[in-house]
Amino acid sequence: QVQLVESGGGLVQPGGSLRLSCAASGNIFSINVMGWYRQAPGKERELVARIRARGSTNYADSVKGRFTFSRDNARNTWSLQMNSLKPEDTAVYYCYAEIRQFYGGSNDGYWGQGTQVTVSS
Repeated sequence: QVQLVESGGGLVQPGGSLRLSCAASGNIFSINVMGWYRQAPGKERELVARIRARGSTNYADSVKGRFTFSRDNARNTWSLQMNSLKPEDTAVYYCYAEIRQFYGGSNDGYWGQGTQVTVSS
């Protein structure tokens, strides 16, 4: 079994900061992709940031320069530091991973439970 658990959401004022964290656990052989997505009411889920193993980090244009992705491969955790938050950043944020399990032949996608981020004065 593989599980992703995320934390760190909440209410913050415009211009404030928030850090989201995600932890993967279970029958993990390797994590090939780590990422963050978000979904606002009435909109499709969109990519926020993503990194491939041994690759560079990709950011959505709307968050570039404000959000920073980091990871700890040894602990199978990753975080999203969000600075200079804007009301349009309000959404449910989901961590995501593509994981290969022990004795598994392919990578499968996994999602965290989602955490609400609200940016409002």
